[in-house]
Amino acid sequence: MNGYRYEFEKPIAELEHRLQEARKGSEAPKRAEAVKSLEVQLEQLKRRIYGTLTPWQRVQLARHPERPYTLDYCAALLSGFVQLHGDRLFGDDRALIGGVGKFEGRPCLVLGHQKGRDTKENLMRNFGSAHPEGYRKALRLMGMAEKFRMPVLIFIDTPGAYPGIGAEERGQAHSIAHNIREMARLRTPVYLCVIGEGGSGGALGIGVGDWTAMLENAYYSVISPEGCAAILWRDRARAPEAAEALKLTSHDLMQLGIVDEVLQEPLGGAHRDPEMVAQLVRASVLRFLKLADSMPPEALLERRYERFRRIGAFSAAAPALSPAS
Repeated sequence: MNGYRYEFEKPIAELEHRLQEARKGSEAPKRAEAVKSLEVQLEQLKRRIYGTLTPWQRVQLARHPERPYTLDYCAALLSGFVQLHGDRLFGDDRALIGGVGKFEGRPCLVLGHQKGRDTKENLMRNFGSAHPEGYRKALRLMGMAEKFRMPVLIFIDTPGAYPGIGAEERGQAHSIAHNIREMARLRTPVYLCVIGEGGSGGALGIGVGDWTAMLENAYYSVISPEGCAAILWRDRARAPEAAEALKLTSHDLMQLGIVDEVLQEPLGGAHRDPEMVAQLVRASVLRFLKLADSMPPEALLERRYERFRRIGAFSAAAPALSPAS
């Protein structure tokens, strides 16, 4: 793949170029030997670089412009998918899409943030940063799913909710808070998968459910590394340091009990083999639906409540005892 590369991937790109040149050689015996040697070197280099990624490098992969987005998963996992639009109050937000389709023959509602592939589409999608009408649309559709007893599949991929004046005037914080409350008591199964960026309240606005899966190179955080660095040190260049401190990677969040499952990506990220990643997500959804089908709505709600009550832990030291006088 000769697509977009980050700085830490440059050695891999150079070796891939050498491999391509070697395959064009004229002498067949020498060419085969050189190609085989370079292929071994390339595989070793990939494993060394991608096997020791820092949190900041994983954030970069989560933002890769060729990474599969929500509509890509809809195309891979669903049949007969139909988008539904509008919040019935203001308009339709194209940064947060929703619709119905059949997953393994079963009707489901799908929601998710959607980014663009080029500048024009990114402007139309607002770079995946939803407005209040997007979250109100999502809540409207979730109510429909509850009415018709359809499971809800949600794909999270946003740098954060849009912070502009218009969004604030239309109740951005209220719409996110309202969604969190209503999703906590939604009487239908809710599956979540963080497929790229999981930024702050923008992610939480559709981020309450019964099961949270996360792709290996995605991140999920209360704030972006750049935003954190700007607040703490007034220097966005310290974003790599902030990414380390935020504990935002999938493996960190698995240890902390924030996510339930980490889905391993191919070497280099989900964009290297989107079909394989889609099949991993398919298997994850099937496991969740099997679990959810075995539980009545009351038990599902209780499990959801207990799941969020378990998040977070603290310890308090016992007060020192003064020596007896």
